[in-house]
Amino acid sequence: MKRVAAFLAVCVFFISGCDRVSVITPTDRPCADLETGRTMIGNWADDPSSIPVSFVYDGVARQGLGGLEVVSNTTSDVPSGKSLEAVFRLDSQVFARFEALYNAEFGEVEYTLWFENGGEVPSGELKEVTSAMIDFDGADPMIRGCLGDHSNLYADYQTPLKDTTISFVSSNGRATHIVFPYFDLVHGDGGTLMALGWAGTWSSEFESKGDLTRWTAGNCNGFDSVLMPGEKVRSALVVMLPYKGRDRDDATNLWREWFIKYNMPSADAQGNPIKPFSTTCFAGDTGLPNSDGSISERFYTWKRTLERLVYEDVVPDFRWFDAGWYLDPRGETVPTDWYGTVGTWELDTVKWPGKTFLESNEACHKAGMKVLTWFEPESVCDVEDLARNYGYNPEWADYNRGNRYTNNLGNPDCLEWTLGRITKMMGENGVDLFREDNNSNPVKAWTGFDAKEAEKTGLPRKGITENLAIQGHYELWDRIIEFCAANGKCTFIDNCASGGGRNDIESLRRSLPFMRSDADRTTTALRLSMTTSYNRWIPFHGANTKESQNELEPGMAGGSTFYVTRASWLPVYNLSEVFTHDVELDYDRLRATFGEWKKYNHLLVKDFYPLTPWRRHDDDSHWTAIAWHDRVTDEAVLEAFRQETCEEPEYVARLKFLKPGKEYSLVNEDTGETMARTGASLAAEGIKIVLPEPKSSAVWHITAAE
Repeated sequence: MKRVAAFLAVCVFFISGCDRVSVITPTDRPCADLETGRTMIGNWADDPSSIPVSFVYDGVARQGLGGLEVVSNTTSDVPSGKSLEAVFRLDSQVFARFEALYNAEFGEVEYTLWFENGGEVPSGELKEVTSAMIDFDGADPMIRGCLGDHSNLYADYQTPLKDTTISFVSSNGRATHIVFPYFDLVHGDGGTLMALGWAGTWSSEFESKGDLTRWTAGNCNGFDSVLMPGEKVRSALVVMLPYKGRDRDDATNLWREWFIKYNMPSADAQGNPIKPFSTTCFAGDTGLPNSDGSISERFYTWKRTLERLVYEDVVPDFRWFDAGWYLDPRGETVPTDWYGTVGTWELDTVKWPGKTFLESNEACHKAGMKVLTWFEPESVCDVEDLARNYGYNPEWADYNRGNRYTNNLGNPDCLEWTLGRITKMMGENGVDLFREDNNSNPVKAWTGFDAKEAEKTGLPRKGITENLAIQGHYELWDRIIEFCAANGKCTFIDNCASGGGRNDIESLRRSLPFMRSDADRTTTALRLSMTTSYNRWIPFHGANTKESQNELEPGMAGGSTFYVTRASWLPVYNLSEVFTHDVELDYDRLRATFGEWKKYNHLLVKDFYPLTPWRRHDDDSHWTAIAWHDRVTDEAVLEAFRQETCEEPEYVARLKFLKPGKEYSLVNEDTGETMARTGASLAAEGIKIVLPEPKSSAVWHITAAE
């Protein structure tokens, strides 16, 4: 099994996780900077004072790890490059462990810092821990990136840093809901792509003075705690990928290729890569009221939908079974309130008597579909009933709001109880893939647990709950993946937290965002806006294939048009139609739109080029054009959208990524029109696209001439 324990032992991650690469061949991308990362890890191995972390322990402030007793310092060759593990003694019982990796193919470097109390009494006070404090030289610094999901809807930014300070703070406990811990720092004649791997709170600051920019970042905001015997805490995973030049597309595609090859989980226990796939949920096709999730699904609703999908030859890869399938903590059926009844993870036997849920999943398997099922392990409800009926310990929960509580996965017993209920349900019911959601901000509960700890011990314990809970959350995912690997299931997770709240880079070593945002079930303008920003950082993810003003409304009667579905071209394609109860559903068009995505989905994990400027989610007055290019086969596809209120009927797409001296064949997917052009011509003069009507689109398939 690959990559599922990166946070425990990063060097083991690369030893076990990179067996796809038997010989290190540096990338041939001209923008790659292989030397900077190699120099960094070499300096850290030779001079611990250069390690870019800082903290205060037992009243002593430290920047770097110089001056401490070195217990061990080991540099090793691994399949992807070099690993470093260095252990330092802080006092007679507390140790700091620094783990780092250098990727010789792409020049990426990463590290994590751990603190562990191996003694029998509480440690000294640990506080003011920074995960990164690094200076970058270079004139005209600029920070590029996008903001988070939720209120910011992945808004793109490009901000000059000249003699200024820019800060980002994530404070609610869902790491990517408001801001986004991925940054492109341009400095001088190059830049550094960077990310923080931490699923809780974090901060990041860029301070520019002249030609020097300092990046300071941390996790577990305000951490100030002793460590009890046996406890260990950690910094965020810090990832950096240096590059040459200031071209944003070059940097984007260097990152995307590295990310797909080295940061993504595997598809199965054999280590096969994940390929683009499709999903659908039957919940909108039950004929019953469906407030959200799969609350309306019953033992008698699924068969009609599945049989129609098979008959019409539009069978997706996954059946998506969402919230509302479980008994409430009193052991009663849940007619409408999926949100306020979570925690038992026991199948609702009124909706699904006997083996009927298993039978429905086995029928999906026979039709060629796997099954994913929704859980929310960080939340529980009505804890007294949950304790009375399901063996839950109320001490594992702290108040969040209403009858909902945060489930403390940092408690080992709580972790075991939660894990056992999830894997039991998956094993008994033929579930192939674990989908996780989190619809609460856990910070208030973490703070409550901290206060109880401080009162009980009389010692500082601020931030300890969060640190242990995020470690426990990663462990929960690792062990679910281990269970899946041992039982022939999918060894990756569908990652959701009210949409895109948990997309930190370490979570994405175990998971994929099948839906990058809850909001991305609405307008095409929003979808295109998100695609042209989010895609630069997270190459493998999905959106919906409907258009509606409200997230929970069905799409248009008759099914989605080519304009809508083309805007949904991503590696994960989430079909959203009312398959039997929409009597107007055009199955010929559905087969055509689905087939078109299948035809081109292999390109959606290749190089990505937004050809038009980023637009806000509510701006539909322009053209949006996107190209995807496989630089190995030299195949590309160009999508162009004349949006709803765009007045210009023509757009010229200039394709600068093709080889100038080569001739290419271009085919219009809609009209069959063909043309032959050189790469130089397509870069300089471009291809003129004419769409007489707003809210229309064009697709051009581009291949190198024989």
